[in-house]
Amino acid sequence: MHIDWWTLALQTINVLILIWILGRFFFRPVADLVAKRREEAVRLIANADAARKEAEDLRAEATKLRADIDAQRDRLIADARKAAEAEKASLLAQLSSELEQHRKDAAIAIERERTAMQRAVLDRANELSVQIARRLLERFPASTAFSAFLDGLSGELSRLPIDSRNSLAASDPDHPLEVAAAATLDDRQDARLREAINAALGGGKLPMQLVCDPNLIAGFEIRGRNIIVRNNWQADLATIRKELDR
Repeated sequence: MHIDWWTLALQTINVLILIWILGRFFFRPVADLVAKRREEAVRLIANADAARKEAEDLRAEATKLRADIDAQRDRLIADARKAAEAEKASLLAQLSSELEQHRKDAAIAIERERTAMQRAVLDRANELSVQIARRLLERFPASTAFSAFLDGLSGELSRLPIDSRNSLAASDPDHPLEVAAAATLDDRQDARLREAINAALGGGKLPMQLVCDPNLIAGFEIRGRNIIVRNNWQADLATIRKELDR
């Protein structure tokens, strides 16, 4: 076998040149590219890990925020329920107070109306009593009514305390006793009235001023400076009415 050393040397040189060219223009760029791709892959993996970590943090924050929102919602619902219960209690209390006030107002109105009706009935009864008294008086002889009320007046004067009788007896011409009669008196009735009053107050002759007051209906009324003595139907009816009012 014959070996051509020149050819082998040239081929060896060619192989070395090819290896240098490949190493210079192919393997190194490829290695650089692979290194860059590896760095980029590492960076992408790191970014992915960071993104995953950020996502997990965001998920945790969202979970915490959701829990806070739920807690705040529950708290707001509880506060709203408490406020509603308080408002309900307040409204019920106000309604109860208003109902109680309406009940009191109604009771007061009913009592006022009842009192007004009683007053109206008493007023009407008073009017009727006056009318009945006048009609009854018309059926009695004038002398009989005069004598009956004169005796009653004498009795009222005799039952007065001594101080009251002395006060009436202390009248003078400047301050005479005012004696009111329900009807105009004739001279004889005038004299009998004066005589009965004088006798009941000590027997002296007291200055008197006789007046006619039809409002008395029947009877007499003595009006002193500090005391009034009544014996007439108007006073009797007023006493009866006071008793009815009471």
